[in-house]
Amino acid sequence: MELIVNTAKTYCYTGGKPFDTTKPTVVFIHGVVHDHSVWILQSRYLANHGYNVLAVDLPGHCRSAGEAPSSVEEAADFICALLDAAGVEKAALVGHSWGSLIALEAASRLKERVTHLVLVGTAFPMKVSPVLIDTSLSDPTKALNMINVFSRSTLAAPPSALGPGTWVFGASLALGKRVLASNTAVNVFHRGFVACDRYANGEQAISAISCPVLFVLGAQDQMTMARAAQPLINLATATGKSVQIATLPVGHHQMTETPEETLFAIRDFLKA
Repeated sequence: MELIVNTAKTYCYTGGKPFDTTKPTVVFIHGVVHDHSVWILQSRYLANHGYNVLAVDLPGHCRSAGEAPSSVEEAADFICALLDAAGVEKAALVGHSWGSLIALEAASRLKERVTHLVLVGTAFPMKVSPVLIDTSLSDPTKALNMINVFSRSTLAAPPSALGPGTWVFGASLALGKRVLASNTAVNVFHRGFVACDRYANGEQAISAISCPVLFVLGAQDQMTMARAAQPLINLATATGKSVQIATLPVGHHQMTETPEETLFAIRDFLKA
């Protein structure tokens, strides 16, 4: 599905189903050097079980045109504009890593328009190693290898992830290269890392949201360690939010390392 958002063509994967504004909508937001495809199992399942799905390519990434966001705040503005362009009054937001910060910031701005907030592989502050930031600019291929090592707790995906025998390390590396190659104007790898590192509004945002929130964390996550989400969890609880936590025995790619467990956590949360 293609929409015009802020005058630019925007691609959203809908799980192969026609978009129907009478159904509840779930927006999936990817992380750095990713695109909509990282949500393939979760988005396809929900699209076939009563939901509209908008798994978006962020601006300047793969099939979406426009200027790649240089901050979490810019990306959150885009998500707000996306809902307007799709004619969606209310939606659940699901974000992974950088996408979790975007979802959080957007939810704080959209208020009651967001019914549920799911933060996968999140942390605040989401500080990025200076070595990774520098390498993402000077030698992106080396940095892609680094983050794929740090992000994974297994090299063998479960059959339900991307198909039996899928080499998840190689697939993720290939995706990162494809995302980088899709934008010759800017280095979206470096830009996304800098946006994560500089985002400072997490505490204010989690206090301002008006919906329940689910944290899906990886016990072996070396990119956004599970304990790094605790400040957001504590503040959400202290400000009276309904909070659920699913800690899975994997690294930073919950969607492919524990695809069914991640799906079921999101599915059950949306039903609550």
